[in-house]
Amino acid sequence: MLLDEIKRQMMAAMKAHDTVRKEILRVALGELSMAAERAGGTLADEPVQGILRKLVKSNQDTLALTVDPAQQETLRKEIAVLEELLPKTLDADGIVALLEPVRDAIRAAANDGQATGVAMKHLKTTGAAVQGKDVGDAVRRIRA
Repeated sequence: MLLDEIKRQMMAAMKAHDTVRKEILRVALGELSMAAERAGGTLADEPVQGILRKLVKSNQDTLALTVDPAQQETLRKEIAVLEELLPKTLDADGIVALLEPVRDAIRAAANDGQATGVAMKHLKTTGAAVQGKDVGDAVRRIRA
């Protein structure tokens, strides 16, 4: 499980005295434990990935507003640590290629929302790791 991997990496970071890695993993574990409490049990990998993506987005937003070069470097390192834990996602080009078998169904859909639904259903059957924004971009490209 991804949660176990995060715990292992945090222990390794503590032993290696890697402060940046240790601290961002500690923050992630705190967020995950709060989410697990709210859910009333342990979290599967999908919700864990969602929380990690939220942390990456938060750090990216902070990075855009930060002017201190040292703080920017720390944020970049934290983002890299979190992204290592997430599965690699396909970009819009890769998604368009994967959607080739359902291209006609996507074009025939009444609107972009229905077309995205067709695309997501197909992508789930393939087990591809994708982000919703990229799927939307791919659907718009196919429908154009």
